[in-house]
Amino acid sequence: DGCHSLLDCSKMRQSVKILTLIARALNSLVVTENYVQNEIGGYDSTTAIVKEDEKKDQVHESFGNEDYKEEMIAIGIPTRCELTVQRVETHLLDLSPMSLASISEAIAFEPDDTDEADMSVLKLGSPGVNSMSISSEGEDQSDGTTSTNEAIPLRPASTSAKGSSISETLSARNIRIAVVGNVDAGKSTLIGTLTTSCLDDGRGRSRTSIMKHRHEIETGRTSTATTHLLGFKSDGQVIKGKDSLRSHRIKSEDEIARESHRIITLMDLAGHEKYLKTTIHGVSSGFADYSLILVNSRHPPTHMTQQHLNLCCSFGIPVIVVLTKVDGCPEHALNNCKKEISKLLRAKEINRKPFGISNEDNIATCIGKLHILAPIIESSCVTGAGMDLIRKLLFALPKRRHHENKAKRPFEFLVEDIFNVPGVGGVVSGFVNAGELTVGSGCQVYVGPCDDGTFMKTIAKSAHIARINTSHVTSGQSACLAFSLNKDMRKKLRRGMVVLTDNPTSTKEFDAEICVLKGEGTTIRRSYQAYVHILNVRQSAYAKHIELVKNELMPTHSSLDGGDDEGGIVLRPGCRAKVRFEFAKRPEYIRPGMRMLFRDGRVRGVGIITAIPVPVV
Repeated sequence: DGCHSLLDCSKMRQSVKILTLIARALNSLVVTENYVQNEIGGYDSTTAIVKEDEKKDQVHESFGNEDYKEEMIAIGIPTRCELTVQRVETHLLDLSPMSLASISEAIAFEPDDTDEADMSVLKLGSPGVNSMSISSEGEDQSDGTTSTNEAIPLRPASTSAKGSSISETLSARNIRIAVVGNVDAGKSTLIGTLTTSCLDDGRGRSRTSIMKHRHEIETGRTSTATTHLLGFKSDGQVIKGKDSLRSHRIKSEDEIARESHRIITLMDLAGHEKYLKTTIHGVSSGFADYSLILVNSRHPPTHMTQQHLNLCCSFGIPVIVVLTKVDGCPEHALNNCKKEISKLLRAKEINRKPFGISNEDNIATCIGKLHILAPIIESSCVTGAGMDLIRKLLFALPKRRHHENKAKRPFEFLVEDIFNVPGVGGVVSGFVNAGELTVGSGCQVYVGPCDDGTFMKTIAKSAHIARINTSHVTSGQSACLAFSLNKDMRKKLRRGMVVLTDNPTSTKEFDAEICVLKGEGTTIRRSYQAYVHILNVRQSAYAKHIELVKNELMPTHSSLDGGDDEGGIVLRPGCRAKVRFEFAKRPEYIRPGMRMLFRDGRVRGVGIITAIPVPVV
């Protein structure tokens, strides 16, 4: 009869709603829906017109227009529908995205006794909606067969019914882990294997998938600090980093964040001694909850392993030792490596007890005791040995830094990198250390300090977290902010700046209580110059004034001339003192309570900022 390509009105509307969900999963929106009827003869539409009290449920809504157009749609008439689908360039921070797999598994129809087939259909994206049931309108079925009725969930299976959001996942349920080790330990390979859930081929396949620069891929050496997301569902199942349908495609950060209930942020740091300053800055500004110390099991620990252990312990970060490349490793070499790493962990400056992990019971034993224990796991990225234990240990780790408790403080955003995006303008990426911010045309912020110590007043236009567009960022999140800056102001942007909402201040001097680390001989006296790391700030500074702390048991050493008492104070390894530092180049934003680290080649000491001197007018 010419209507083989047409459907009944109710079935057509159900098909349109399914297509709308598929479009939403593909990051698109249905802009218009046009229903066409009475294209063929032989049907009496006068008796099938919708009743007036049912009109509200049968109106046609256009998603792209606020003025919804109402039209009468007849039931029981062959209907054709024309859809206009528009691609959305940036993801929306929505609680109800659907994956294609969820849609394909959940679509099912069932005859329904009621004539109002659309009464069960809820508006997409409504708050508090967890599922949507779609059923076909009742028809005469001569064979008597029926189909089952299933609900299509509007949220991923990993999202709990308590209303957890992506924003909460990326802040309150996000654990940051620094991955450090010697240059041949296999840090990038381990991260690539964990995030992609694919074993390595022994020739660098896993590390190639996460490396950033061309020279890193060619040489196999990481030279920059990068972050990668490892997602877990609520039951501990790992979110695979590769697409199940297209195995060559690696999932982006926003896809992993949408599917995950708990996220582990793995910070890949450089291992070569040439890039030690980059590693120090990554640990200083990374706000790591824990650290993975990777050791090549085929060789004993090197002096760089000792440096990395001292670095993590000086910041108070619990350490987890991972012995890599155990496949094909001679037994005597593995035992020797374990013996040497245990000796390093038991040293006075580290003071950790080695604890081998071989099963899940060992994981339960060491959780909560990482301040005195150092778990040791044997692993291989080629054979997969120990990889499940590493995943289970990462999932079981409790969150150590509760940044969500700082949400009521004034907003403080630490700038880690800067970009100039065409069509957008100046963009900065970094970490929200405290407070909350709602971006928009009325969001006024201060960016600085500049070289002269002043702050630039501007507007925060938009924000992204894990490549997801959002209007609100909160403490504990890694985010990107776009500013309304002119060309001259964009040139002033640099790493180490901060973004504040009020009370912007900068200083060139600060007081700190420091402790000189034991190790190689270090002599610190007045005018001593070192490179200082204070969170995201890194700059040369020199000591203007040195004062020993009270009850100092370590002996002091006077200068040979013995003239000036202050100039005669010499700090040796193990000494504690109060020192006033002055930045050598420009003022910076710092405040009391920040942890600092200073080095002159290698790490020399750590400390805490105690006060900011008031400038004399």
